[in-house]
Amino acid sequence: MNILGLVLFAMVFGVALRKLGEEGEELIRFFNAFNEATMVLVSWIMWYVPFGIMFLVGSKIVEMEDVGLLVTSLGKYIFASILGHIIHGGIVLPLIYFGFTRKNPFSFLSGLITPFTTAFATCSSSATLPSMIKCIEENNGVDKRISRFILPIGATVNMDGAAIFQCIAAVFIAQLNNYELNAGQIFTILVTATASSVGAAGIPAGGIITIAIILEAIGLPTNDLSLMLAVDWIV
Repeated sequence: MNILGLVLFAMVFGVALRKLGEEGEELIRFFNAFNEATMVLVSWIMWYVPFGIMFLVGSKIVEMEDVGLLVTSLGKYIFASILGHIIHGGIVLPLIYFGFTRKNPFSFLSGLITPFTTAFATCSSSATLPSMIKCIEENNGVDKRISRFILPIGATVNMDGAAIFQCIAAVFIAQLNNYELNAGQIFTILVTATASSVGAAGIPAGGIITIAIILEAIGLPTNDLSLMLAVDWIV
């Protein structure tokens, strides 16, 4: 599904509706009501998502022949992925926020505890979006016109976490196959991961598909992707 194309079309369509003036107001009100109804529907579905993920992970564990060996081989991958996310989310992004606003970034982040919890439970940026919009408007006082325009785009385009773990996963699979990467291939991984994360589906294990694109770009087999799926909910 071309999510990025859908987002771009929605932006252009919204601008066109505004150009219509009063003639486009009825359609704008319809989409606003549709948006509110969709958010309510997603909030209902989110109550059952953790149970679905639990059974998905359970089925993967049952399929494993040697759980202990798998945990050992994936230990460094999991650690590197989590460390990368901590550095990016706990250091890099707060510094960028402070650099532009000169305000305490952690005070801003404290108002987003609910979206963080939802993201951890669902592993989905799409499922987290409604609670993110609600909290950033109510807790942090961000204007609705800004939050409802920027956040849907950011949830689709600005998927930094996906790019980080895709790079680490590609390097891990290369090492697993005793394949030594050169500088050109590492650069290819960086560029491909950044490009493929833009517009990636914001669903659990959605990044696994884009890892296959990266592996094909550097000539690595894709049959080890099942290992990534088993621990995707952790990283």
